[in-house]
This record gives sequence, structure tokens and C-alpha cells, in this order.
Amino acid sequence: MTAVDGPATVAARGQRRRRDWSDAVLGAYLLVFFAFMFAPLLIMVGAAFNDYPTPSITEWRGFTLRWFIELPQDARMMQGLWNSLMVAAGVLAIAIPLGLSGALVLSRLSSRATGLLYAILVSPMLTPGIILGITTMIFWRDLFGVQAGLFTAMVAQASFISSYVLLMFMARLSRQDRTLEEAAADLGASPFFTFRRITLPFLMPTIGTAALIALLQSIENYNTTFFAIGPDWTLVTEIGSRMRFGLSPIINAVGVIFITITVIAAATWALLRTRTAR
Repeated sequence: MTAVDGPATVAARGQRRRRDWSDAVLGAYLLVFFAFMFAPLLIMVGAAFNDYPTPSITEWRGFTLRWFIELPQDARMMQGLWNSLMVAAGVLAIAIPLGLSGALVLSRLSSRATGLLYAILVSPMLTPGIILGITTMIFWRDLFGVQAGLFTAMVAQASFISSYVLLMFMARLSRQDRTLEEAAADLGASPFFTFRRITLPFLMPTIGTAALIALLQSIENYNTTFFAIGPDWTLVTEIGSRMRFGLSPIINAVGVIFITITVIAAATWALLRTRTAR
């Protein structure tokens, strides 16, 4: 501190030093965080282009597209992918209407039972996937004679994915201006007309987001699907079963394709949302 430095100058310098230390710590934390998150993905991507019989980047044998070429020739992998898409389509058809219906009921219901009903509807999220898969398989087999397969996997997945969808719709409905619905009712509009012309357009962005999240959750789900699908298989359960015998870089090729599709879909969705907002 020089003779011309006053208390205010010293305090400003101390505050600047503390800010510099805080920025340095935050920068280091973010660096470690992103390295922890994305380093495995980068390794997986690198292994997909390595001409080595097992996934590796340390044993580099040259760049190749061999595993991407062999992927379509793997019959079980391609059938598993098709089964995953079929199950995901069924999950969307079940989870979106169920989640929307539950959110509408909970957001409109004024009763002491609302808290209990909410706990019941979101409880599948907290139930272990093994339990959901086994109970669904037993329920449909013993009561309706439906053997475990793609249908039971679809129902088992929808039982907990619909809870996630419900929470997303409830978050959106909590920001809705209810006076518009009340005004429509005062003008003689029927409940269905009010829902179709006011509530549904307001929920359309959330419907798209919920559908995308439900699709991803369905495709990547393993525990529930494995115990409910019986002799059939999806892409994820097929990959899981092959881990006992050693992985092939074809799995890495699948990962690269899914990452690429996810990034393109996310960027497209963000671009459309930005244009809509403008």
C-alpha cells in the first residue's frame, strides 16, 4: 500500500484478487467436469475408427470404416434396432396420453387427495427397473395369457416413462394463464373445444420435448426391458448379452451413429425453437 492508496483502492484490489481466484477455481472445476463427461465418448468414437478386433485406442492399427460397414450385416443387431424402434413407438403412444391426462387431472383437481394421487403417479420413477419388468411380465402372462415379448417390454417401459412425461406437462401447465380457459367457458365453448384450441397449442412445445425424451429413455433402457422382453431382444439388451463374450468395435460404431443423430436432432430442435421465438 503506497501513500496515495486509500482504503477504497486496497479493498478493490482485494476483491479483484478474490474474484481471480474464484474464476480460476471455477475454470478448473469446469475443465475436470467436461473431461469426466466427454473423455469416455471421445475414446469410444476413436475406437470405432480403429482397425483392431476389440475396442481400443491404445492399440492403434490404422483408420478404418470397417465396423460401420459390418454393422448392417449383423442380423441380430439390426433386428434389435428394429425392435427398439417398435417398442419406442409403442411407448410414445402410451406414455404421452397417460402423462398428459395425469398432468391435467393433477393441475385441475382441488382436493385433499391430490398429494396422494401425485405420489401414486410418480412412484414408478422410484421403483427399480427389475421390479417393473418382472411384475409386468407376470401380470400379463398370468391374467391375460400374453407371453413376454415386445408388448410386455413396451408396457413395462411406459409405466415409468409416463411419470417423467407427467412431470414435464405439469411444469408447463403451472405457467399457463387459466383466464383464457375461463373466458372460453364463459363464451359457451365446450371443454373439448377449449382443450383443442387453447390448452393443446400451449402444450405443443412440451409434447415435442417429452416425445424426444421418452424416445431416448425407451431406446437406452436395459433393466426393465431385459426382465420383461422374454425371448425377444432390443439393441440395448443385445449389446448387454454380448458383453459376456467380449465387445466388438461394432458397438462403438453404433454409439457414434446415435451420438451423431442425437446432436443433429438437438441442434435442429434448438434452431426451430429459436426461429419460433423470433
